[in-house]
Amino acid sequence: MTQTILVLDEGTTSTRAMLFDLSGAILGTAQEELTQHYPQSGWVEHDAGEIWEKTLSCARSVIEKAGGADAIACVGITNQRETIVAWDRESGEPLTKAIVWQDRRTADICEQLREDGHEEAIQNRTGLLLDPYFSGTKMRWMLQNSDEVKAAAERGTLSFGTIESWLVFKLSGGDHISDASNASRTMLMELGGMGFDAQLCNLLGVPHVSLPQVVDNAGALSTVQAQWLGKQLPITGLAGDQQSATIGQACLKPGETKATYGTGAFVLANKGHDIPTSQNRMLGTVLYQLEGQRTFAIEGSVFVAGSLIQWLRDGLGIIADSQETEALARSVPDTGGVTIVPALSGLGAPHWRAEARGVITGLSFASGKAQLARAALEAMAHQTYDLAAAFKADGAEWASLKIDGGMSANDWMAQDIANMLGLTVERPENVETTALGTAMLAALGAGLFPDLPSAAQAMRGSVGHFEPDMETSEREERLARWQKALSVA
Repeated sequence: MTQTILVLDEGTTSTRAMLFDLSGAILGTAQEELTQHYPQSGWVEHDAGEIWEKTLSCARSVIEKAGGADAIACVGITNQRETIVAWDRESGEPLTKAIVWQDRRTADICEQLREDGHEEAIQNRTGLLLDPYFSGTKMRWMLQNSDEVKAAAERGTLSFGTIESWLVFKLSGGDHISDASNASRTMLMELGGMGFDAQLCNLLGVPHVSLPQVVDNAGALSTVQAQWLGKQLPITGLAGDQQSATIGQACLKPGETKATYGTGAFVLANKGHDIPTSQNRMLGTVLYQLEGQRTFAIEGSVFVAGSLIQWLRDGLGIIADSQETEALARSVPDTGGVTIVPALSGLGAPHWRAEARGVITGLSFASGKAQLARAALEAMAHQTYDLAAAFKADGAEWASLKIDGGMSANDWMAQDIANMLGLTVERPENVETTALGTAMLAALGAGLFPDLPSAAQAMRGSVGHFEPDMETSEREERLARWQKALSVA
């Protein structure tokens, strides 16, 4: 029986296709970068057509390496969440650029909804706060500002969807679905409700008929048409990237917590079947849905992590490669007082300040690229510390932290996070847990494992540990500088 799983990993800066076996080993990878469009300050866009074309190219490449589509048992898709695509269901083509999760253009819409007294009700029903981060206000903006989107809505041919929904539509030739983990990020689905909510849609001015059907995260969800990959293949796993990474880290019991350091940084703690609530501006979200039953998580989302390092490379030219940051951080004893608040897209949890902008404090003539690189890495630990404090205040104190994502491969950063938290940090040998979690879901959905814990046990692999070794006085000094810098962001 074929047991190779194809995962399409739709990130913010690139798209990848990856092949996994049932031990979790990666058998092949193909990757292409995505064009980032910044039409004005605070706006971030993608070309949905480019995402489709490059995803298809990557998938075909790894399938060819595997010896053809007969080698593939099933397909899973994981994706950058909250990014929204509008397309015409008849032509199958995008109507405008996709608005990326980092985009801040709907801050005024959120503020008006807040002034009108809707934030508490929205948080109670959806687990989310009024912030441009989430998909619902992006849809409203498209309807108000894109003639093509408005015209499609009037014709009754408008389809909205997050990236996994868009790709399923293209691969299947018309299925319009979204898994529960992605649907829970739109601000249009009640955590305890099974589909998109008509009242929330009316509040945000989004036509209910333009939205996909909400489905499980694993099962017989859709089918890839033979014309795309050489034969019909079942799509059996779908998940938003951060929920997928939580599954890939085997955080399947209440209280187990992971942090993913990619373009942004995202911490999720499993909350079991109880709908989560927060008094400290954390988010409630669907972790996964299987056979109609939901497991929830409490989440803290930081908007800028790896994208800060990318900015040091591409925006400032301080480094040529992200891997340089570890050696630079080790080359100096400290930052010389330099602190970076990476609010290049506003501040996420637990601050939720859409208007905040990035700050570098403590500069002197002694400050060089080593100090800036080290301060950029220290910012990851500082942001994680703030999240840990908020989780603790919500009664979800961390006993340890499982980390993953591309940035977590940096040993210096992993140790610094352990030092600032005063906790053991656990890192798997395979830090690509986002794709791995969806491979687990797809394998479950294809019947290759009897349940999710069995899939996680078989596929997660070995882990390493980082133990804290920082003096309390140093930790307190750094946190004081961080709080001072935050006050001017």
